[in-house]
Amino acid sequence: MPGDSEDPNADVQYHLEVGPGDVAETVLLPGNPERVETVLECWDDGEVRAHHREYRTATGTYDGTPVSVTSTGIGSPSAAIAVEELARVGVETCIRVGSCGAIQPEMSVGDLVITTGAVRQEGTSDEYVREEYPASADHEVVSALIAAAERLDYEYHTGITMSADSFYAGQGRPGFDGFSAAGSDQLVDDLREANVANIEMEASAILTLANIYGLRAGAVCTVYANRETGEFRTEGETRAVETASMAAHLLARMDEVKREAGVERWHADLSL
Repeated sequence: MPGDSEDPNADVQYHLEVGPGDVAETVLLPGNPERVETVLECWDDGEVRAHHREYRTATGTYDGTPVSVTSTGIGSPSAAIAVEELARVGVETCIRVGSCGAIQPEMSVGDLVITTGAVRQEGTSDEYVREEYPASADHEVVSALIAAAERLDYEYHTGITMSADSFYAGQGRPGFDGFSAAGSDQLVDDLREANVANIEMEASAILTLANIYGLRAGAVCTVYANRETGEFRTEGETRAVETASMAAHLLARMDEVKREAGVERWHADLSL
């Protein structure tokens, strides 16, 4: 039947079930569908536009700026589907909003980590481009996230994120019945020595696809655990949400300033 088409060029997307006009140009990407409600609580207004499988999408405004949110579920495969289908309906900026494990000792539970680039230890982005291709965050998004964290007076760190496909073996944790994957006992130490800041499961695929498609993308995560100190608490969830929402507003203002100045990219000679 025509309604069951899997055509990627269809107006209504196959997995997200959104079409043109359902989403703003900037979309926040949490993993957990339940976090969409947390996002909406931080905005001026908003309403759910679609909900299919792990993908829940809502659109509203933050400080007068149109913004959307789409949950991606756990991991890079489903996050890549979200980026693909959002791009097809006109999204230009994607900001991952989530939680992470920190691996540097100075990072505390509740701090934010703003990703500048990512180690591609997930397999999804390998399906798109050679492994040497960098998963880099857009500098405008990074700047907006930093500015937002500063204005909100939240403790934050910037740095390299590692994105894994596995929560257990792929992040150096023991599997069922004490199973230990080859090299897992050294994984976190090796990443720490390379000055990697944190570990999560979606950022590198989102950043890689965004670069391939000419989109802006970044990521901000709240630290839930520090793998160096052993500290673990699920607190500070709204800090990443508030920071990303304000960043979306600041990016809209940055775009206005760029248009007025007649330039294409944000740089140090421009100010908000």
